[in-house]
Amino acid sequence: MRIKLFTLLLLVNIGFTQTLSNVKQSIENGRIVITYDLTGDAQKSYDITINATKDGKTIIPRAIAGPVYVKPGVKHILWWEPLLEGRELQGWTFRLTASERLFNMVFVKGGTFEMGSNDGGDDEKPIHTVILSDFYIGATEVTQAQWEAIMGNNPSHFKGDNLPVEKVSWDDIQTFLIKLNQQTGQTYRLPTEAEWEYAARGGVQSSNVSYQYAGSNTIGDLAWYKDNSGSTTHPVAQKQPNELGLYDMSGNVWEWCNDNYDANYYQNSAKKNPQGPSSVQYRLLRGGSWDFNTQLCRVAARVRDLPYGRSNYIGFRLVRVVSSQ
Repeated sequence: MRIKLFTLLLLVNIGFTQTLSNVKQSIENGRIVITYDLTGDAQKSYDITINATKDGKTIIPRAIAGPVYVKPGVKHILWWEPLLEGRELQGWTFRLTASERLFNMVFVKGGTFEMGSNDGGDDEKPIHTVILSDFYIGATEVTQAQWEAIMGNNPSHFKGDNLPVEKVSWDDIQTFLIKLNQQTGQTYRLPTEAEWEYAARGGVQSSNVSYQYAGSNTIGDLAWYKDNSGSTTHPVAQKQPNELGLYDMSGNVWEWCNDNYDANYYQNSAKKNPQGPSSVQYRLLRGGSWDFNTQLCRVAARVRDLPYGRSNYIGFRLVRVVSSQ
């Protein structure tokens, strides 16, 4: 039995050409069912975000089934089971938004791994157990075209749309993130150091493997570094990815993490979802770059810089939290 009992509101982000239409909704077997058509550029993909409002309170539904990352097409379908969230089935008003996807984000299933190494500096010790929740991470470093789409400028030394953006400080990226989140309605941020290393190691897909670099022990297969870069950055995703399909986690440009840096942090870091020390002068960088040797391109290697530091060998990649879907 189908009972139509609520209104669904549609918002389309200004500046995008996609259109949501032919929206229908019903209740079936204790689930709210939403179908819709999406028109737009067939070569692009779009994030679908749902906000649900009842009695003046707006939430992001979490017990959602069906794709929230789609190509244009007809009769897309989503299901929400509010009862699984301890919420009532009836009386909701919905806002559905479609945002052009600028970034290819890879889902990383949370799990447990051994963080650190005995083969590097003292700040990589001790090896310790870390437990992480699910997250999404960028398949590539943020490119100059992606930066310019949000910021309207390109600070990079080596110019090229598909080259990683560089000469961006940790502080610069915070401004980028504010604008990006406002424009997309999503929650993007820099990865924590633990998330970065877990993803570089391949997540749960490589739980029985311990490569020195992100996906291999043969650095030339997967990284642009001092011996093969020709003293420049290179377009993203030209080398071999790791087990998760992530490119350039070793080499090309160093990647900012969200954490502060403390050489002794591993001695007392939190076991679950560590966030780094609370008040230290420096911020963390991971992954090595085109101008650094093999030792510093290892997945466990840690370096630091001031949050306002900029260089043509420093860039970043994004994380998006699962709860924003």
